[in-house]
Amino acid sequence: MSIRDIASDVDRWRDEGQDIALATVIQTWGSGPRRPGAKMALTRDARITGSVSGGCVESAVVEEGREVLASGKPKLLHYGVADETAWEVGLSCGGRIEIFVEPLTDEVYVPLRRAFGEEQPVARATIVKGDALGESVVVEEASSEEGTLAEAARRALEVGRSERVSLQDGSEIFVDVELPPPTLVMVGGVHVAVAMTTIAETVGYRTVVVDPRAVFGSDERFSHVGKLVREWPDDALRHLGLNRSTAVATLTHDPKLDDPALEVALPSDAFYVGALGSKRTQEKRRRRLIERGLEEEYLERLRAPIGLPIGSHSPEQIALSIMAEIVAIRNGVSM
Repeated sequence: MSIRDIASDVDRWRDEGQDIALATVIQTWGSGPRRPGAKMALTRDARITGSVSGGCVESAVVEEGREVLASGKPKLLHYGVADETAWEVGLSCGGRIEIFVEPLTDEVYVPLRRAFGEEQPVARATIVKGDALGESVVVEEASSEEGTLAEAARRALEVGRSERVSLQDGSEIFVDVELPPPTLVMVGGVHVAVAMTTIAETVGYRTVVVDPRAVFGSDERFSHVGKLVREWPDDALRHLGLNRSTAVATLTHDPKLDDPALEVALPSDAFYVGALGSKRTQEKRRRRLIERGLEEEYLERLRAPIGLPIGSHSPEQIALSIMAEIVAIRNGVSM
């Protein structure tokens, strides 16, 4: 869980005047069940939200967190999980985990919460090892802060991935990147989109279907979609705003709808742009888009034929192959 995921609990505790400690996974080795950036928040009376492991170190982190709240000083914790303990909490083998625990201050939480509310990417760089332990800075895309921490945060924000950075003086920084929740925009209210909507919602994506045709973009077909937009795709995509947390899939096979959508999506910040169709269809599509003035460097971003090659035939299987490709790219898997 990220701090975005536990923000509602943190907000409630802050309203109650509770002191809060924040525990963050900054590195794992072996079979760690949580990725770097996973969070758990806790109060003096041992209320917790979020998770930093499969249950094997939570109680120890709670006790350390209460000590951090008492002293006001952060700690870097190291845990080794034995094989037998790992098995008890559902892991196949043991491993090691490092967790940074600190008091959650207004200086840190308020700008993070604001970025969440505005659905803006944000990064926080914190010294987790060194003399200035706990020193931190929060950076948004438009921020102008200077200094080593701000520069590290800005670099990680550009990449869109949390990372641990070692400095020449032996200090270490953990940069925690928080991106807006991912959104899947499907152009064309076809059968594949009906199935994709269900799969995307299941794996945590917000869903948008764009189709100006009433028979396809109907409430009856897409009662389960997050948002249904009955506009021409190029206008709709401009109005929606495409960012680094957006995936776009054009599914109509109709150049009148797919091509204008791709002209907007490919030069945008969307992390994924794919188009349904065969290799032959893709070659025709490339020629049309180049003739319309789209630069070839943008066309290199296009995933087409769309989806992973799993031998899919039915709309549901095609939807699964597309979502698998989208999730893989979002997770940084080289394709």
